[in-house]
Amino acid sequence: MQSAAQLQTQLSAAGLKLLQVEAQPASQIVGANAAWRKLLMQVDMVAAHVQVAAVEGEPGAGKETLARYLHSRSALARSGFQRRDAREWLATDAEPGMLQGFLYLDRVDLLEAPGQGLLLGVLKALQDRLPGRAVVVASSHAPLRQMAAQGLLIPDLAYRLSAVRFAVPALRQRKEDIAPLAQALLDRICARYHQRPVSLAPGALARLLQHGWPGNVRELASVLEASLLDAVNGVIRAEDLQLSAGVERRAEPQPAPRTEHLALDAVIRDHVRHVLDLNRGNKLRAARQLGISRSTLYRILGNQIIMAQ
Repeated sequence: MQSAAQLQTQLSAAGLKLLQVEAQPASQIVGANAAWRKLLMQVDMVAAHVQVAAVEGEPGAGKETLARYLHSRSALARSGFQRRDAREWLATDAEPGMLQGFLYLDRVDLLEAPGQGLLLGVLKALQDRLPGRAVVVASSHAPLRQMAAQGLLIPDLAYRLSAVRFAVPALRQRKEDIAPLAQALLDRICARYHQRPVSLAPGALARLLQHGWPGNVRELASVLEASLLDAVNGVIRAEDLQLSAGVERRAEPQPAPRTEHLALDAVIRDHVRHVLDLNRGNKLRAARQLGISRSTLYRILGNQIIMAQ
């Protein structure tokens, strides 16, 4: 197992610094990034009194980890942590006025209009009660207030959910956390497989620092678990890491190409495709964001440009 001094030596070679982080055994918090530490401080400030909160961030960035930290600091720390898909919970168990305990609702950004209305009713009933009996933490990949501005979320629901809001940074924005996170994940994986501790070779850490991590911490855990099969003498080498091709050295999304000299139909088509990519191929959601019908979107993508009235 690597010591903090060994991690610091490897990070120094990459021009990064490992900050000293106080232990958080109750929630397994790992990280020294300034934005991440600020989030934890904000949680500490509001945890004892919060009833409703939103945790926003990319897939795999650590939204549930932050929610569990909030749970450990809340007045309901001794109660169970309930993790439910927002759509499934609203369809089966949501009863306004009956909610108790700490509830983590995953993917509220996927709720359609009926589900949004039902959740709004649950929150109204909850916020009419004295605090201390129930807490609702909603997770979303997209910023909720931005969704409301785009007409994708009931504004009242967005404001109630995000009055207390935590935006979890992507792993590519937390470079100094990659080394301690990787070692903590390796220790956890080794314990699960009843295997002796494994460490990272300097070359392996350098590759991890160069990677763009589109899947964030979840992707890091997957890569490390797969690499254990090829580790030699308790050390993971650079060649043992099975990283996705084409994402190394990509620290941030690249700017869109300049389009001044393209024909209008090409500009429109490129923009529609860009919005479709942002919505992971969901044509209905992309059409709503563009302010056009789905049939118009299909015609644009089919190279038949028909401007929406």
